Amino acid sequence: MSETRLSFKEMCAKFDVTPRTLRYYEYIELLQPEREGRSRFYGARECARMVLILRGRKWGFSLEGIRQWLQMYDHEGTEMQMRQWVENATNQLAELEDQRAQLDEAIAELRKSRDETSEALSKL
Repeated sequence: MSETRLSFKEMCAKFDVTPRTLRYYEYIELLQPEREGRSRFYGARECARMVLILRGRKWGFSLEGIRQWLQMYDHEGTEMQMRQWVENATNQLAELEDQRAQLDEAIAELRKSRDETSEALSKL
């Protein structure tokens, strides 16, 4: 059974990333496409990894953290990877909640300043 493979250009289009991004992910060992001459081809494994990379970035994880977590599967297996994921996700959730609290505070302060300035302008 033949596995569907995507070319470099198809991979960029499928995941809406730039060629530079895809090359960088390969350079830092997040992806390891098959090579045939100068061409790169991405199979199901690389597509699945790309989904995980993009989710990780969306959730605020560093590329190095994502790389280490993905490598864990190869070296220590699924159970260890899942345990590490739970720990990483818990830590990231705490970080995002802290950032949200800081943003909520900044928004409230900005709104108050805007309203005070608007009120002062209306009195002029």
